[in-house]
Amino acid sequence: MEGSIPLQNQPSASFWFRISTIKKKAWETYKRKPISYWILLALSSSAMLVAFPASSLLSRLYYQNGGTSKWIISWVAVAGWPLTAFILIPTYFVCRTFPTPLDWKLSLSYIVLGFLSAADNLLYAYAYAYLPASTAALLASSSLIFSALFGYLLVKNKINASIINAIVIITAAMTIIALDSNSDRYGNVTNSQYIMGFIWDILGSALHGLIFALSELVFVKLLGKRSFHVVLEQQVMVSAFAFVFTTIGVIANKDFQGMASEAKTFKGGESSYYLVLIWGAITFQLGVLGGTAVLFLASTVLAGVLNAVRVPLTGIAAVILMNDPMSGFKILSLVVTFWGFGSYIYGSSSSKKGSTSQNYS
Repeated sequence: MEGSIPLQNQPSASFWFRISTIKKKAWETYKRKPISYWILLALSSSAMLVAFPASSLLSRLYYQNGGTSKWIISWVAVAGWPLTAFILIPTYFVCRTFPTPLDWKLSLSYIVLGFLSAADNLLYAYAYAYLPASTAALLASSSLIFSALFGYLLVKNKINASIINAIVIITAAMTIIALDSNSDRYGNVTNSQYIMGFIWDILGSALHGLIFALSELVFVKLLGKRSFHVVLEQQVMVSAFAFVFTTIGVIANKDFQGMASEAKTFKGGESSYYLVLIWGAITFQLGVLGGTAVLFLASTVLAGVLNAVRVPLTGIAAVILMNDPMSGFKILSLVVTFWGFGSYIYGSSSSKKGSTSQNYS
């Protein structure tokens, strides 16, 4: 009788001991950094969680209210690149440093990444033209699969059992959406358009994963150092070249000329049309800045956590604000995707404990 009491209380005691240990470690971590660090990390994390979902919803709103151009939306995604440049320039004075010299290898890498980013934005624009924002966001989460695969092939990042498990789980989530395609297809979207939107989204995610791995490769092989201004430099240069390539596409497709007539027929009027485009550009760049800061201040693991959280946020916001259809299968896919993200984050965290590789993407 006396010996059974400690055994009954042991699970509870063990649980509270773990909670106490976690609190102690969290407090120690907090004390190691100045308050300015935590404020900046909080602002950066908030930017990711608010700006990226807002950008996705604005892209869908553009098409829902009468917009038709895929080039315009892909152009909007990079049109705000000067915002990042305005953040970069003061860092040279604060850090008392100079811009990283450009040689032909670094310049070529920025041009290639800029071209791939322009193509990636165009693929996603086609996806948002035909898919609900919640569905497009769920499908875009498959970029983690391709990031892991390309990271393994190009950068020699480790893949463990948890990451393989995440790949299988997220693939299953994508299959669930494909099997339930009739429940969330808009009435004005044909079956073939929906299928193509599905394909464009997956291809965009694959290209995004490739860009992720190539960016890390450039950073490790060519830049060879980790500082905030260098991270911003890469983002500014890639976005600037993507802007150039996308602008050429818009001009060649004569979409700038069509903006005036498109604005006149836009639901809500011309002012609503241009506000959607302007805020689309601003929110996308704020999301990029937030993600860049999180990667520098913390790690790719925290960025992965926030990326996982923004998927359901986008879906819920799309259902509430845009009346996106949300079937039982899509909810199941959302839960499975979140489970896959958790497995991926755990696997990435475990890999980095035994590795000294760069935490950049």
